[in-house]
Amino acid sequence: MTPVPGPPGLHQALKDDLRFPLAWGTSPVRDFGQWRRAARAKVEELLVVPRQDGTPYAPEYAAGPEGDGYTRESVTLSLTDRTRVRGSLLTPHGTGPFPAVLLLHDHGSRFDIGKEKCVRPWYDDARLASAEEWADRYFGGRFIGDELARRGHVVLCLDALGWGDRGPLAYEQQQALASNLYHLGSSLAGLHAREDQRAAAFLAGLDRVDSRRVAAAGFSMGGYRAWQTAALSDHVAAAVSVCWMTGLREMMVPGNNTLRGQSAFHMLHPGLARHLDIPDVASIAAPRPMLFFHGGRDALFPADGVRAAYGRLRDVWRSCGAGERLRLKTWPERGHVFDAGMQDEAWEWLESVTAGPA
Repeated sequence: MTPVPGPPGLHQALKDDLRFPLAWGTSPVRDFGQWRRAARAKVEELLVVPRQDGTPYAPEYAAGPEGDGYTRESVTLSLTDRTRVRGSLLTPHGTGPFPAVLLLHDHGSRFDIGKEKCVRPWYDDARLASAEEWADRYFGGRFIGDELARRGHVVLCLDALGWGDRGPLAYEQQQALASNLYHLGSSLAGLHAREDQRAAAFLAGLDRVDSRRVAAAGFSMGGYRAWQTAALSDHVAAAVSVCWMTGLREMMVPGNNTLRGQSAFHMLHPGLARHLDIPDVASIAAPRPMLFFHGGRDALFPADGVRAAYGRLRDVWRSCGAGERLRLKTWPERGHVFDAGMQDEAWEWLESVTAGPA
């Protein structure tokens, strides 16, 4: 299989040229705070989509049925000046302010459901059937947003462009969507990043939320979005990323899903690899607490890429004197899943690092 069209050897030559000159430890900047600001600024530049700090959220709420120990609401808000998005908002019973989780859904080549992959839908029987099938396949039969709400977290989960209320895309339309946005001076991955950044700020600003204890969490593409949001937003105090971390060189091998296009465009910032590797971007979040889980049998992320990325992350957090704030684990017998055992360990860790005052 030829990895990419083009002259023989071009693909490998381009990989060999990667030096990641802005990475911490390679960059001439030796002060971590200064490096972090410079690295974030470069990522922000390459998102292409402008910041949206001045756009009013103008939220509209609609109450849903009571959950088991929490209330349900639909919330519709403006994440950019051109995108208005509906999401699910869960709030624990009791007296706040509460810790909160921005829950970011996966890709999975399944577009009829987005937020419903994480939060049980109460408003659509067809989506409920689809969502239950998804939960059984990847989450041990659980809706992870509902689990987090039962554990005392405010949970916000929104559809990304192409999913649920904002779709559904057909699989082969992804490249066309990305191409149209590139031609218009925008970016699909950049839009996702900006929207997630804005969603984190909205969640942190709710009266019911303790703004010091807001986390981002997700599985698969949602895991990518979680560490990316932590890197780009100071509103995020911690992150849980499951089944999305690797080194770029090690990921770009014949047969890897990334080389097929389509789903890759949701996570592709053109030109970024000339400056930073994937774990270097995640490292912008240091020294805040971060958890990364990987399944040892996950075919999407070769083991050598996970090892390389984990080693890089470990070096950065240790250099900040914060090695104990980084949780890295490979589950040897797991594939591309976030099952009940993994969830229990992840949420216990999250609660330990975001505990409020005694």
